[in-house]
Amino acid sequence: MRILMILTSHDSLGNTGKKTGFWLEEFASPYYVFKDAGVDITLASPKGGQPPLDPKSDDPDSQTESTKRFKQDKEAQAELANTLVLDTVRADDYDAVFYPGGHGPLWDLSVSEKSIELIQQFIFQDKPVAAVCHAPAVLLNVKTLTDEPLVKNLSVTGFSNSEEDAVGLTDVVPFLLEDELKNAGGYYHKADDWAPFCCEDGLLITGQNPQSSEVTAQALLSRLRKFA
Repeated sequence: MRILMILTSHDSLGNTGKKTGFWLEEFASPYYVFKDAGVDITLASPKGGQPPLDPKSDDPDSQTESTKRFKQDKEAQAELANTLVLDTVRADDYDAVFYPGGHGPLWDLSVSEKSIELIQQFIFQDKPVAAVCHAPAVLLNVKTLTDEPLVKNLSVTGFSNSEEDAVGLTDVVPFLLEDELKNAGGYYHKADDWAPFCCEDGLLITGQNPQSSEVTAQALLSRLRKFA
């Protein structure tokens, strides 16, 4: 099995002067779910090279077994430092795509024409698309063959309004993901704040928050095994 993981290249947290990027747990946990299952993983980002890490995801209280493992894994660190430029990858070469979150995707991947095109190609080729936390934002501008929003009438989840409020960024982010998934016609579902929660509907697999990284990755892996 071959899975493409696409990370953000955006590092500015709005106009705050603070940094953002991808969330370490949301990359590390899925990465090891896939790696331990023998999956061939390719990493890509809009600019290529080292994606920016959200510094808060490196705080001691944000560490998990997966992030600790990553910090001891020189091979994985080298892979992350050398992501492919997004424009160079093709859906034809992979069985699925997974988007880790962090606030970065709200700014770049949500409007990336290449990302939108890739997701359309994965869907048209009947291949699953998975995203966790803020990364379901990548689905918002994707359309179906009939020019309808991809998420319309599908069950989805993503970082909730209450979770955004809890981290104090409601007025910083370019949009609230929960609201926009609903505005695009998606059936938005959520669990309690910070509880693991995953939605699977059609070819879309979405996770609510950092705590949902592993269950979202496991859901994608299970789907690939089921239809292999």
